Amino acid sequence: MKFSSITLQRWMLLTALAGIGMLVFGFYLQHVVGLNPCPMCIVQRYALIGVVVLGLIGWRLQGKGLALVALLLALDAGFGGFTAARQSWLQWYPPEIVTCGRDFYGMVENFPLNRAIPMIFKGSGDCTKVDWTFLGGSIANWSFVVFVVFGLLGVWVAFKSLKPRL
Repeated sequence: MKFSSITLQRWMLLTALAGIGMLVFGFYLQHVVGLNPCPMCIVQRYALIGVVVLGLIGWRLQGKGLALVALLLALDAGFGGFTAARQSWLQWYPPEIVTCGRDFYGMVENFPLNRAIPMIFKGSGDCTKVDWTFLGGSIANWSFVVFVVFGLLGVWVAFKSLKPRL
């Protein structure tokens, strides 16, 4: 099978499936391995959810609709990539005072429940801490690479879908 034989809609579906795979892996690292996500990790999860949703929408569209959704996917991936790049920077050059967020128990003890619940979804880990690596890259480093691939793929699909067929 050649890459050129894959339709643009299938590229969008593959992007959505890759995003789902990344989300599942993130939940595995959180709930099985025990890594606590930081606020930037949670923002990257939201960006991944956006990639998945836009990929699934783009899977069913053609023409200008596909181009618009693919560009939105590229913008969303750019936002996720920026967040991952910022987290990578913080990991390489950690500040003296970490201001990524509070821990779970500190939030519940110090805030009423109606304020603590939204804070829980913001994450509570340290953004500068590297808990897991693969081939020398942290989760943030690999997240950045994947977001760049998603963004480039979104731009490519957008331009290919607007190109007139001969």
